[in-house]
Amino acid sequence: MSSHLSADRPAAQPPGHGSVEALISQARRLRGDVDAVRRDSQESAADPRGRWQRALYDLALHQLTDLDAHLAQLRDGPAPAPRPGSLLSRVGSAEWNLLTDEAEWSGELFHILGRDPGSVPLSLDELPSLVLTEDRPKLTAMVTDCLVDARPIDGEFRVVHPDGTARTVHMMGEPVLDTDGSTASMWAVLRDVSELRRSQRVLSETRDSLRHPALPPWHGLLRFPDEGRPGLDLAAAHLPSTPATGLRSRYGGWYDACPHSDDGETLLAVGDFEAPGTEAHGAAVLIGALRGLALAGTRPALLGERLAALLEATALPPVRDAVYCGYRPRTRTLTWTDASGPVPLLFRGGTGRGLSGQAGPSGRSGLSGQAEATLEADDLLLLHTGAPGPAAVEHLLSLAPRLTGAGSAQDVVRVVTRELGEFPCRQDACVLVARVTP
Repeated sequence: MSSHLSADRPAAQPPGHGSVEALISQARRLRGDVDAVRRDSQESAADPRGRWQRALYDLALHQLTDLDAHLAQLRDGPAPAPRPGSLLSRVGSAEWNLLTDEAEWSGELFHILGRDPGSVPLSLDELPSLVLTEDRPKLTAMVTDCLVDARPIDGEFRVVHPDGTARTVHMMGEPVLDTDGSTASMWAVLRDVSELRRSQRVLSETRDSLRHPALPPWHGLLRFPDEGRPGLDLAAAHLPSTPATGLRSRYGGWYDACPHSDDGETLLAVGDFEAPGTEAHGAAVLIGALRGLALAGTRPALLGERLAALLEATALPPVRDAVYCGYRPRTRTLTWTDASGPVPLLFRGGTGRGLSGQAGPSGRSGLSGQAEATLEADDLLLLHTGAPGPAAVEHLLSLAPRLTGAGSAQDVVRVVTRELGEFPCRQDACVLVARVTP
């Protein structure tokens, strides 16, 4: 069957050889100018703004190099192999005939989707089997809209290669109608845009590093342990409320990670003050009391009650929505309270879920009001105050593949704070991330 993606497809005539050569010359001159400006830049690579500018220059150079390669393809025909490291390194095409149930793929599409070039092209019904589970509804909706409502396809999804790696694919297509106006086939162009999206994320994260929210004032009084704790890679952040939230205290949330007893166990905790207007020293007093109780061996299930009794003797408001967890590195055992606060979120192997108050994955009931679970290397634990809300929590769970693929706990915190920052009317929020180290 003839492909609707071939030169036979009705389209504007390509530019002449001379016109393409002129475009190539312009693109190469522009690339040289950008590279010269980048090399002459005096910004320090150690400075956040310097890193952001360097990332932006690098992305522009990558894209100009790809533009040069694409223009060269217009002049010379398809290249035998993509340039290594290209942001748009692969482009493939396909057509699915709905009348004969035949599929025709270009050779490059097999590589994009991780299929053996000698295998049979997959039908539209079989195509979702290559796609990450959470992206399958998106692909199904795009194809259905195209076939039923004749809507063009323009979207992205992730495919899993046989070696387990995930690649991001951008798909564009449209239905092909027969003489009576019904859909006869569907054609599409697919591109591997994994490197492009990675570069854009780096640029976004370096830009965001220029506007991280200020640390709460109590952070300097009781410093979060930058060196981490045994068996854990730790990071945390405070997100101040947005102006639309009204009178909520700017520093109503708090977090801490500290030694628990003398056997290497770590206490992880986050929480909120019940009332606005709490001064910075109040958080310092509260965290100091919490650390004292932890060093005395108070179990997580009893911390809330003991802490409330101590606070009654002060002018501080009570704590609400607190979560207390204990982690023993030798056995990788996590215990957490059955409290009214938000449940801890556990991310493992590209999926995420909330830990219930009774038991977690491979977990069991422990002391009254306490549950236990055995964690694994590279598991990711995320504690948060109640301020993000259910919708934000669901959004964080949907980011599981991205969070578990992050290089460090600090990288996870950057992603989480950026994503939570997009939610309107956000109250004060604190997040604490702990990654189990091998």
